Amino acid sequence: MSVRARLRPARAGAGIALFLAGCAGPHHALDPAGPQARHIASLWWLLFWVALAVLLAVVIALLVAVLRGVATRAHSPREPGVVVTMTERGTVAAVTVAVGLTALIVLSLLTASALVGRTLAGLRSPDALSIEVVGHRWWWEIRYPGAAPSEQVTTANELHVPVGRPVKVRTISHDVIHSLWVPSLHGKRDLVPGHPGEIVLQADRPGVFNGQCAEYCGVEHALMRLLVIAEPADRFDAWLTAQRETPPPPTDPEARRGQEVFLAQQCALCHTIQGTPAGGRVGPDLTHVGSRQTIAAGVLPNAPEHLATWMLDPQSVKPGTLMPASAIMGDDMAALVIYLGSLR
Repeated sequence: MSVRARLRPARAGAGIALFLAGCAGPHHALDPAGPQARHIASLWWLLFWVALAVLLAVVIALLVAVLRGVATRAHSPREPGVVVTMTERGTVAAVTVAVGLTALIVLSLLTASALVGRTLAGLRSPDALSIEVVGHRWWWEIRYPGAAPSEQVTTANELHVPVGRPVKVRTISHDVIHSLWVPSLHGKRDLVPGHPGEIVLQADRPGVFNGQCAEYCGVEHALMRLLVIAEPADRFDAWLTAQRETPPPPTDPEARRGQEVFLAQQCALCHTIQGTPAGGRVGPDLTHVGSRQTIAAGVLPNAPEHLATWMLDPQSVKPGTLMPASAIMGDDMAALVIYLGSLR
């Protein structure tokens, strides 16, 4: 099927369906895929079992008290004003024991939480891979520093990491407070403007793990998703090497026309494509956009029909998004989609 035939506008509901479907994947803290997440999950299970035991103890105590009270009233009715000293002493003793146990449980859980926090802080390595994650409204910018400017890589909404290697993520925000959360790999880390943060995570198995902004940051907060793609070291190195390459000039006539359309329109004012005059810094870097799995921060699959819908009417996909609608139509839009899809 030709690209033009596939450029029928996709329904915005398809994006929401993809977002909800993604939540069914490895996207929860009880499916740990790394050492940090495992420590957090162990603490969660400890809290769960202790809370369950306390709940059962309270329910059993209440039932015993009710049944004993019913039995006492049925077999030994008392006159008004009569005081049962032994019962009062038993009540005082029971309350004292309960308060003591409560204090011991709270202190134990506090200690366990502090120990887990200390363990997480110690999970660092001198050979950790350094990455910067910048939160924007409403997408993620990923930066891989290099020894030289030509070795730096900038991408969007996909964080590629090598399996088994610690990754030191420096978090930044230039607009509002965001929160980076990849449940299967680590806890939440807030991105506060003017206050760079840091979090270390590690994936011990290959896979695609869903991340999400966990701090309300505006109207499209719920559709600010992140994919963490963990892959073996050789595949990660190959990906990083490919991302450092500047795409060659298009040779296909349709792709060449699409590049001309891109550079002539407002697209080049907001986006960067290495090797072209386009150097905008407002939106995501599109140098290798064709290799990404999704567009619009994980809302739509990266397919021609969805890309066309996103450019023609972004408000139908993410109401409130800062990306303006495009007036590009017909053959120009088909050529533009072909060009962007070729950027791998």
